Amino acid sequence: MREEPVRQRVSKVRSAARLSVAPMMDWTDRHCRFLHRQFSARTLLYTEMVTAPALVRGGATHLLDHDAREQPVALQLGGSDPGELAEAAALGADAGYPEINLNCGCPSDRVKSGLFGAVLMADPARVAACVSAMAQSVGDRAEITVKCRIGIDDQTPATVLPDFLQQIADAGVSRVTVHARKAWLQGLSPKENRDIPPLDYDLVLRMKDRFPNLHLSVNGGITTLDQAQGFLDRGIDGVMIGRAAYHDPASVLSRADPEIYGQGTAADPDKVVTAMRPYIAAHLEQGGKLHQISRHMLGLFTGRPGARIWRRHLSEGAHRPGAGLEVVDAAQTARTEAEATTAETL
Repeated sequence: MREEPVRQRVSKVRSAARLSVAPMMDWTDRHCRFLHRQFSARTLLYTEMVTAPALVRGGATHLLDHDAREQPVALQLGGSDPGELAEAAALGADAGYPEINLNCGCPSDRVKSGLFGAVLMADPARVAACVSAMAQSVGDRAEITVKCRIGIDDQTPATVLPDFLQQIADAGVSRVTVHARKAWLQGLSPKENRDIPPLDYDLVLRMKDRFPNLHLSVNGGITTLDQAQGFLDRGIDGVMIGRAAYHDPASVLSRADPEIYGQGTAADPDKVVTAMRPYIAAHLEQGGKLHQISRHMLGLFTGRPGARIWRRHLSEGAHRPGAGLEVVDAAQTARTEAEATTAETL
């Protein structure tokens, strides 16, 4: 596949940010992203968070591996040292990522102890130094962006968020994704932090009014394209969807191109399965395991007849020694038969 020019990829990733799939640890790996790309040619995809120390000190550059067919795709980095993040960002740009995103929103204990993620909301000056160093290291090869919360712990979001945005904007950041919840680093688990703190969409919308030159995306609690379009209609620049896009990609992503971008047609999940076959075959030929890909495909038919049979076939068959495409084919056949049987009884 011919490589796109750098400037074209950077421009493409910015226009794609109208809708994006959130970076999710243990979920949005390269196989997941390739699957999601079959549903939408335009939606912006994100990697799992990759820590700068892993790349710079650990030499784990394999974490940057991706398929050019995933583009537009952004790399999310975790870290708090400007020099280390600059090196990591340069590695990301070298690997072909047109956007490098700094994580200032993850509330996990592992992230907190490493002085990065949501804890950085308490130190906007450090974040500004980090993004400035990252931007200098990548030049015009990639755009530096930030994903943050509206605040942490006892902070007052209406005071903290505008100051945070002002400082990173002054440092050169022009695109930010805001998870419209606080992160409580004391007292709530990472899972609880995804649901318990109340959402404050109005604050994010006010930030768009206050910073009209910032490209602002909203994240948190958004599960449908109709909700996403509602935010776009209210003047927000982009919408990021997380778990809903993973668990039910057919509902969230299949209509994204025609409805959010005004181009293309809705994707058929059965055709997506067919499109995945060459990718799966290549992965198996390289020594990979079927379940490494099929685990991301369990929700392809959520809400449709035969969805349970599809999940069961993949769940039970993909882990068996030597499991190959025959497992996917059997699952697809069983699901199709179940759908036909359901139709006959109606």
